Amino acid sequence: MVEPTPSAWVRRFAPLIRPGGRVLDLAAGAGRHTRLLLDMRFRVTAVDRDIAELRPLAGATCEIRAIDLEAGAPESALTPLGDDYDGIVVTNYLHRPLFAAIAAMLMPEGVLIYETFAAGNERFGRPRNPDFLLRPGELLEAFAALTILAFEQGEVTRPRPSVIQRIAAIAGPLGRLPMPVDLNHGAVSA
Repeated sequence: MVEPTPSAWVRRFAPLIRPGGRVLDLAAGAGRHTRLLLDMRFRVTAVDRDIAELRPLAGATCEIRAIDLEAGAPESALTPLGDDYDGIVVTNYLHRPLFAAIAAMLMPEGVLIYETFAAGNERFGRPRNPDFLLRPGELLEAFAALTILAFEQGEVTRPRPSVIQRIAAIAGPLGRLPMPVDLNHGAVSA
């Protein structure tokens, strides 16, 4: 089985997370970003409702947690995870009531990397339900209390045609930006 490739957006902004820092991979799915973060030597907490595919990643630097993020109040769903994360990664998942709690879990200078489907995606396939599609500019509004490093919304062709919205933000003032990444060869000089 071919493992899914990590998001280029996550790969681009993950280097901004404090080296060796504590990172939350929220709605981690099969663990494509958990693997990337572990390879980057972060301490990772990977969370999903179904952790079957995450279990093999558990170890000294990776805690796996089975949590239904949509059960109960948003604060109670995330409370068992603690706070003070140096980074939080969320991809292909949307549960709006968690937005405020996610931002509050970041340490000062913690980095949020969020990428998911947006309105217009219904033309390409699932998800089609507007409850699972971001409205134009919604991530900017939801995380306005953070310092926005980058924001994009629109159509993409990889990994499949879809409409997405993505944001990279920091809990604190502007700082250094990551080196541009050539996805085939690694970092390139700016």
